[in-house]
Amino acid sequence: MQPEARDGSEFTFDDVSVVMGTYNEEAAIRSVLADIDRVTDGRAEVVCVDGSSDETPEIAAEHGARVIRQQPQGYGIAVRAALLAPDRPVVVTTDCDDTYPMDQLPEFLDLLNEGYDVVSGDRLYYGADAMPEINRWGNRAFAVLASVLMGKRVHDTTTGMRAYRRDVIETIDWTQNTGLSAELLIRPLMRGYRVREIPIDYAERKGETKLDPFSGGAEIAGSIAKVALQERFR
Repeated sequence: MQPEARDGSEFTFDDVSVVMGTYNEEAAIRSVLADIDRVTDGRAEVVCVDGSSDETPEIAAEHGARVIRQQPQGYGIAVRAALLAPDRPVVVTTDCDDTYPMDQLPEFLDLLNEGYDVVSGDRLYYGADAMPEINRWGNRAFAVLASVLMGKRVHDTTTGMRAYRRDVIETIDWTQNTGLSAELLIRPLMRGYRVREIPIDYAERKGETKLDPFSGGAEIAGSIAKVALQERFR
């Protein structure tokens, strides 16, 4: 059974938790949290799983976010912990580098209310010009690889902005670290959940990137292949 809003009606921002893994993002975290607060009228819960050595967790806490401290172990481990921490019926992922458009959160929520289980932001639809060219081509290649292996067309496998009904998060065993963002799309799609990709804007990140495009890209490609094949033969 799909989770409903607390009063049995449509989801509102009172039913939303926005979650992220944070690591040394003091240059951007204020702006991200301010945007979430503005768009949701302060009604959405924010959960940060943090392994920072800078002031990121203090800034997040000052802005009302729930901060869970964790030793740095990689992107997926932090985000997985953030995904599983809330108990609200809608979980929205974003990154803490101010690249994703919080103004589109109402659109994501509307689509969940229409019956979708997962709503995924497609950064590549508008060209993702703010993304480094090597990353842009890599993300297109990931989408082609995933589409071929799944037999289902997808456009952006590694976006960090998605909205999920909480039961999707709780009923699947998430296994990947660097490749978690791709896994979070592939497993629901291959298990028959209703998934919708929508175009989103993508801005230039604030602060320095932590992912090496070559070693990180190889890990993501390996995760896509592993997860898609696991789901095909489960």
